[in-house]
Amino acid sequence: MRELVRTNNAVLVSAVGALLDGAGIPYSVLDQNMSVLEGSLGILPRRIMVDDDHHDAACRLLKDAGLAKEITTDSRRPNTRDV
Repeated sequence: MRELVRTNNAVLVSAVGALLDGAGIPYSVLDQNMSVLEGSLGILPRRIMVDDDHHDAACRLLKDAGLAKEITTDSRRPNTRDV
C-alpha cells in the first residue's frame, strides 16, 4: 500500500474517501482511531492508503477534483510493508 493523503482534516478524509468509493478504488484510513489516544486534539494526521495498483488512478482522481495539493508529494515514502 502507498500513502495517498496525510491530513489532520477529518472533512478532507471523508471527501477523499467518498471520491475513492465513487470510483471503486479500495483504500484504508490509518491512524483514524488515534484521536482517542491524543484526546481528540487533531494533532496526529490520518493517512489514506491505496494499493500500489490503484495509486496512479487515485492521484488522477484527486487532481481532477482539485485536490492535487493534498496528495502526498514524496512518492518514494516508505509504505506500510517497508517499515
